[in-house]
Amino acid sequence: MTQVTDRLSASPTTPTSPAPASTAATKTAQIDVAWLGEYLLGTWAAERKQSRALMARPEFHRIDGLTLDEHRERVFGQLKLLVGDGAVHRAFPTSLGGANNHGGNVAAFEEIVTADPSLQIKSGVQWGLFGAAVLHLGTKLHHEKWLPGIMSLEIPGAFAMTETGHGSDVASIATTATFDPKTDEFVITTPFRAAYKDYLGNAAVHGRAAVVFAQLITHGVNHGVHALYLPIRDDSGLLPGIGSEDDGLKGGLNGLDNGRLFFDHVRVPRTNLLNRYGDVNEHGEYTSPIESPGRRFFTMLGTLVQGRVSLDGAAVIASKLALTIALIYGSERRQFTASSATDEEVILDYQRHQRRLLPRLAETYAMSFAHEKFLSTFDGVFSGAHDTDDDRQDLETLAAALKPLSTWNALAILQEAREACGGQGFLMENRLTQLRADLDVYATFEGDNNVLLQLVAKRLLTDYSRTFAKADAGAMAHYAAELVGDVAVNRTGLRRLAQNVVDFGSTARSIGYVRDTASQRQLLTDRVQTMVAEVAGKLRPASKLARAGAAALFNRHQNLLIQTAQAHGELLQWEAFTDALEGVQDDQTRQVMTWLRDLFGFTLIERNLAWYLMNGRLSANRAQAITDYIDDRLLPRLRPQVLDLVAAFGLTAEHVRAPIATGIERVRQNEARDYYENLRASGKLPIEEKDLKAKKR
Repeated sequence: MTQVTDRLSASPTTPTSPAPASTAATKTAQIDVAWLGEYLLGTWAAERKQSRALMARPEFHRIDGLTLDEHRERVFGQLKLLVGDGAVHRAFPTSLGGANNHGGNVAAFEEIVTADPSLQIKSGVQWGLFGAAVLHLGTKLHHEKWLPGIMSLEIPGAFAMTETGHGSDVASIATTATFDPKTDEFVITTPFRAAYKDYLGNAAVHGRAAVVFAQLITHGVNHGVHALYLPIRDDSGLLPGIGSEDDGLKGGLNGLDNGRLFFDHVRVPRTNLLNRYGDVNEHGEYTSPIESPGRRFFTMLGTLVQGRVSLDGAAVIASKLALTIALIYGSERRQFTASSATDEEVILDYQRHQRRLLPRLAETYAMSFAHEKFLSTFDGVFSGAHDTDDDRQDLETLAAALKPLSTWNALAILQEAREACGGQGFLMENRLTQLRADLDVYATFEGDNNVLLQLVAKRLLTDYSRTFAKADAGAMAHYAAELVGDVAVNRTGLRRLAQNVVDFGSTARSIGYVRDTASQRQLLTDRVQTMVAEVAGKLRPASKLARAGAAALFNRHQNLLIQTAQAHGELLQWEAFTDALEGVQDDQTRQVMTWLRDLFGFTLIERNLAWYLMNGRLSANRAQAITDYIDDRLLPRLRPQVLDLVAAFGLTAEHVRAPIATGIERVRQNEARDYYENLRASGKLPIEEKDLKAKKR
């Protein structure tokens, strides 16, 4: 097997043969790395490969040490290179030079994170938010007028939705667009400081126009949030009535010129309203193909869901990048003479190091497979192949479930990888600290993660209530009897007692009852279903309470709601991993991937053992058996597979760009070992003081 470090290394000093593996790393199975790498690329493998080839070029790479202005200008110049390579137009109509390829567009876009997250987000602002808003919220008139300039970067633009006072609560934004029938114009106004459009990419320096979201008012009626196209700069600077402030230096993503915009009675033609879902005629009369204001609002926002899709995918790629660095380094770095008087131990052979990184590796594979399903669902909706109202609602729920988990997990993985590399991980040249800083904001933009999970919980409750909406009294009584019986068995300890009796205290017997796929699915699914039923029961009185009382009841159980949604998202990831196993034909590869899936599933269960014990789903014996199985079986089995599993990510040296992942540590370790071996062989090795004292005794 070719070592992954040899594949990544661009250094001529890297040895052709690796340092001797420890006994813990003896191969037990052979993964088909090439096949697995293709499998992970998914449906849009060609687009991902094209993007990776582009991102391998040094002109797209982040340069550390640039000033704020220099970094911004470099990234803006890189946008022009993307245009020149035709890399950003896949999702636009063929009539305008695009390809109507929505899934491939997002897949390629996600790969940009390997070059510089600032470049990924700035290109996302330009074409994935600003351009996509004109495409999906506008009509043919708007497409023909503005999309060519947006696609060519002649019109750099901002996506002006978020306000200082309202981030995730878009429905409550305060900027207004009031129709003036005398001039056939909308008057856009920022009524107070908290209504400033904030944190907008391209707003501080480069933007020439913006899609502004505002409360649409005509004839004294507020029709809710709509989007309008608004020019904001020309060659001379800001246009009359437009105000701008620079957000300045941020915790990360400083190649992106975030800023604020505010408006003092700025007038735009009525036809600048992006009117696919709501229109105003010259008389000020409002019409919409969607009668419900609430559904209309969510439909308009749903057309822009690709931002959440791409953040989910970029978080997965960043996690793969971090683990590639940390696991290569961990497989080469040696420290402490635990089992030998002369040879130091490879740190990845320490169980604790495996415990820190291997579950994260399993988690990343689960995230990757879940994202592929997510991306396919997105493409189905936006291509029109599966574009019913239910399809769009399912996509919105999936986005709200997976984006929080992947972005939170990516931050945790980056931090764990940094710590696992010690001081080397803290060096900027090894990228982990900068990636952690750049991805930090992923947890709060395109929807704060906690708010998104709350949306998922509400959908779960809606589906739960629909299940019983038409149930007759007999069905409800039967369900209630089952629930009472379930509670009686689980919470009185009878289930735990039965498990203990069957297991007879045997760890092997205990794990045997929960190790298979069906048992893992039952444990994970049961937790979600039980939590949904529990929170539904707690919130049931809300329908009979006044608004304030209902809000207070909801608030008392908000934490449980979010925990329920998170459990649901984790189940989706586990199911995606399990489904992916069906496509693995090679027996040895499938065996290793099954171990990896098991590690992911058991880690989820172990992380929530308190719930399983408190609710009687597991006995203490079986709970302990799960931990023992991870430590004594799964980690040792997977340890020899680590380099193959990260090699399947397909990231080259040009993508990784971290010296400690090039084989340089192996060179250092071999040099040190050879030095001491030669010193011992020459008889010149000094005697240790403790050995001298032992001889005297």
